[in-house]
Amino acid sequence: MAFPVDLRRCQLLGLAGTAFLALGGESAGALPVQDLLAPASARAALGLVGVYFGVVLLVAAWVLLGRLVRGPRPPSPRALLLVLAVWAAPLLLAPPLFSRDVYSYLAQGAMVDAHINVYAHGPDRLGGPLADEVAPMWQHTGAPYGPAFLGLASALTGLTRGALPAGLFGMRLVALLGVALMALALPRLARHSGADPAAALWLGALNPLVLLHLVAGAHNDALMLGLLGLGLVAACGRRPACGVAAAVLVTLAALVKAPAALGLLAVLALQVRSGRRPVPAALTTLAVAAATTVTATAVAGTGYGWIGALATPVSPQNWALTSLLGRATGALLHHLGSGLAPLAVPAWHLLGLTATAVAVALIWLRLRLRPVYALGLSLLTVAVFGPAIRPWYVLWGLFLIAAAAPDTSVRHRVAALAGVLALAVLPSGGPADPGQLVLAVSGGLLGVVVLWQARQAAQAPAPGRTA
Repeated sequence: MAFPVDLRRCQLLGLAGTAFLALGGESAGALPVQDLLAPASARAALGLVGVYFGVVLLVAAWVLLGRLVRGPRPPSPRALLLVLAVWAAPLLLAPPLFSRDVYSYLAQGAMVDAHINVYAHGPDRLGGPLADEVAPMWQHTGAPYGPAFLGLASALTGLTRGALPAGLFGMRLVALLGVALMALALPRLARHSGADPAAALWLGALNPLVLLHLVAGAHNDALMLGLLGLGLVAACGRRPACGVAAAVLVTLAALVKAPAALGLLAVLALQVRSGRRPVPAALTTLAVAAATTVTATAVAGTGYGWIGALATPVSPQNWALTSLLGRATGALLHHLGSGLAPLAVPAWHLLGLTATAVAVALIWLRLRLRPVYALGLSLLTVAVFGPAIRPWYVLWGLFLIAAAAPDTSVRHRVAALAGVLALAVLPSGGPADPGQLVLAVSGGLLGVVVLWQARQAAQAPAPGRTA
């Protein structure tokens, strides 16, 4: 007998998962400095177990929901949007989870508000309570974000007057706006690409990585992807004004985080597919992108330092593929007594960027007639082979692959990747020690045991009936 699955069960199971996430985060999340608990304390340990218990429930709910979406009577996109709202609700007032980046956003917004060059100086130049919340390794590092996001962060910190609770809530609302735009764009992009809108929503918006990192972590990637998706929807229109609106929206996405600039290729390709001539379309797209960049930079008042900030250093312990290979090569060269050891990591980073450029070119040559899918694969390549990677970076490509993948095998692969990465980061956003790993595994195993027992209970024959 199969485990009974219906939309209500999936909804309640996912709600239980995010509720445990929110409760566990109260003691194990990326809390303000004054509220941080010692990792060995009983409350922090219980919170860590609770968070991973919740993650397993959420992943299970998402997998079961996927069975419904692929079944004979799939839920409608509207029903899936309701599920997304229910799952996200407990995270709205939860503390930041899985990263302390949201504190950096607030500190950098305050720096812009105080007319401090946010690209030349780190939050240490700001000082005060907001700067104290930023992770030590980023205290002296300039912002890697574009003027559109920093202008928004500046307006938010000015509105909240630097109050931490209000600022965190405001940043989460910005992230929720981004997720809402993603959910709005996905069905439309799926229909245009000949894909199933419900399957696109399941993989691209209800994905655990979206809830864990874009909603609970309040990352600005949500706003980037939301603007990018809306711009691609506009580019699918046939009127010339649609191309202009698309170029504006995609450029704004790139002025949140730079990888979205690749979306201008898709805007151009979609306009050509709709009947516009390539050269005029390219010139218009470039002109609109340039005008949007100049305007957004002038409004934000940040200057053009964001161009140089694209080379912002990454964490020395980053687990990107090229960083791992660089550290391994450096260690080997050091062991051999070579003076080239310090050059190993930069060399691998350069090799990774070269491989990315080649791979992106090949993707577009082969898939130029499927621009949304080509863009998704390109952004996934940038995330995987770039010098830095975080679990939520995978969403750059996954979001568009969900809308435009030509077959289910691709969706299954990226779905499996997302499920694994959902377990990859501690709720505090910091490095894990052996004790924390044991607690995290214990919480996850507890979730598996509870789900197994629920499955056994559901399969047990009713009293008075034989199996």
